[in-house]
Amino acid sequence: MDLIEELQNAAWRKARKSGPNQGNCLEVAPLSGGRVGLRDTEAPERAPFVVSASVWDAFIEGAKKGEFDF
Repeated sequence: MDLIEELQNAAWRKARKSGPNQGNCLEVAPLSGGRVGLRDTEAPERAPFVVSASVWDAFIEGAKKGEFDF
């Protein structure tokens, strides 16, 4: 399966705390090779970002440590 097909068939999900309005959220989807797809819920037709497992892990670790808190 190529990346485009994989993204079209991906199991996209968003945070439970984002609410039912479908707006202002990011969705993520696990992909082959440990990669992660990221897309905007307001524009799911746009090409998503795809990051490596190490980039995703660093982001999650930083979020847990509060590195992105204002």
